[in-house]
Amino acid sequence: MRFFASISYNGSGLSGWQIQDNAPSVQDLIQKAVSAVLGEKITVVGAGRTDAGVHASDFKAHFDSDSPLLLDSPAHTVYKINAILPKNIVLHSIARVKDDAHARFDADSRTYRYYIHGRKDPFVQDFSWYCKYPLDIEAMNRGAALLLGQHDFSCFEKTGSAASSPLCEVTSAVWDHWTPSVAPMPETDYLVFTITANRFLRNMVRAIVGTLVEVGRGRQEPDWVLDVLASRDRCRAGQSVPGHALFLTRVHYPDDIYRL
Repeated sequence: MRFFASISYNGSGLSGWQIQDNAPSVQDLIQKAVSAVLGEKITVVGAGRTDAGVHASDFKAHFDSDSPLLLDSPAHTVYKINAILPKNIVLHSIARVKDDAHARFDADSRTYRYYIHGRKDPFVQDFSWYCKYPLDIEAMNRGAALLLGQHDFSCFEKTGSAASSPLCEVTSAVWDHWTPSVAPMPETDYLVFTITANRFLRNMVRAIVGTLVEVGRGRQEPDWVLDVLASRDRCRAGQSVPGHALFLTRVHYPDDIYRL
């Protein structure tokens, strides 16, 4: 039987999702916890590969098991797994899906958010990037709108990556304001970039944010984004911003994946 697990994790201090040699990863920690509770060796396949330090509030992964615990007492099984997992990872639920369902390949869209604060704030520094330069949100949104549709996004891909295709279809890309929950400051000092696409290349979101920040600072015009896309050259885009402010916030699947 195949199951989907819904997971959230704080990526601080972790090497990312994928198992790495001599470094703690989300995948490894979850595999060990699920295997211990079910009493069998479990291999967990994730919806994607978040980089070191990147977080996820809604991550999906699948695994196979014939353990009766998953059908007879799913809530208690989740409780026991969470008791083993470290405090920076939580398993929300486990649901049975079609036997051929795939957490990575069946996802039809993914959404990321990147948080920025424009003034020194000790309460958000662990999950938001401090950008000391004033940013023009309207100019950044004009630049972001040029990303919509299907494009070759190789200019935003980390050098040396080996993606099967550089083509991605972006359905939404927008900057907005956010309000910190502790010691609220003026809203204009806090920005969040939300982007949704059918797939993402390695480091793509962080490179896009760095490029749009160049526009927001007035160092480039919004139309420069089109020149960067057309170049297919990573060196033409902006610098990659730090990973600690990036969150994978949604992985969406067709409804019929849960219909057995």
